[in-house]
Amino acid sequence: MRAIIYSSKLIPIVVSIVFLSCNRPTVPESEQIVRTAKIDTVELCQGEQKSVYPGKIRSDADVNLAFRVAGTIALIPHREGAYVRKGTLIAEIDSRDYRIQLSATEAEYSQIKATADRVVELYKRGSATQSDYEKAVYGLEQITAKYNAHKNQLADTRLTAPFDGYIRRNIHEAGETVGAGMPVISMIGSGDWVLEINLPVRDYARRNDFKQFEANVSVNPDKKLPLELLELSPQGNANQLYKMVFRITKTDSVNLAAGMSAEVTILFHTKEQSLYKIPLSSLFEKDGNTYVWVFLSDDKPLEMRQIEVAEIQKDGFLIVSQGLQSGERVVSAGVHSIKEGMKVKPLPTISNTNAGGLL
Repeated sequence: MRAIIYSSKLIPIVVSIVFLSCNRPTVPESEQIVRTAKIDTVELCQGEQKSVYPGKIRSDADVNLAFRVAGTIALIPHREGAYVRKGTLIAEIDSRDYRIQLSATEAEYSQIKATADRVVELYKRGSATQSDYEKAVYGLEQITAKYNAHKNQLADTRLTAPFDGYIRRNIHEAGETVGAGMPVISMIGSGDWVLEINLPVRDYARRNDFKQFEANVSVNPDKKLPLELLELSPQGNANQLYKMVFRITKTDSVNLAAGMSAEVTILFHTKEQSLYKIPLSSLFEKDGNTYVWVFLSDDKPLEMRQIEVAEIQKDGFLIVSQGLQSGERVVSAGVHSIKEGMKVKPLPTISNTNAGGLL
């Protein structure tokens, strides 16, 4: 009986505890946990906007040379890398058949020309008809064209350098038979150098804002070479890249060669509105829009703010045109794990004199 009375006394207490716990206000999980986050300060973007792209140097004269007639290659006097002057013999086809052909045509030409000259003279004296005269002139024109064509074919058995430059590659060797128009030798010029890059669609759309171009060559990275734009392809390739070709202004301080790697810097006209710089890791997307988490203070939740991106740089930063102000602070790591209403505290900075955190 005492046990039953004792238990009945506990019932109101237990009920009261359960009632109080059920009516206690719940705190959102985002407000219960204060996480540590990496915070960066929004900086005013100083100077001009720019983009940097890799490229390759090549000669402005880069051609594959071919014979205009078919035949067996008899001679290729220069090896790859040799420097040749304009007009220098660089390849020759066996000309035996072409010489025989020209000799036969030359004999025929001499005979027909002599006959035509006699008919013309008789026509002038009134001793030949108009028909005989026209046949003689027409026959002479035909054989003259044939004779000149065979002379040209014989001359075309010799391939000469079209400009001063270097033999880049001998595509065929002596003893091989090649057809007319088949590339035999590849040459590069020794004049101006050009630099070629592939421009993504993002910067192609900003082509009207191009201001200046310069290059850094791998052999002398501290030297900036001014560039002149020669070509910007109006159509992109399968990867939406647009070919852009520059002429490198000659300079005695850098010894350039075809195939060298370089970096091209494109400078853009600065817009009138203020631009701001933040780490690329601060960015996240939601419903097709771009946002950052703005840190207000330790006791306030983070603010999700929409921004407009003007440029994504290759150094891991991006340029913002709208949505932020200089001096504001944004979360720059782990932005995808943050929820609205969450509070964070800045990650302590590591002292240069206490890098290991031992003091």
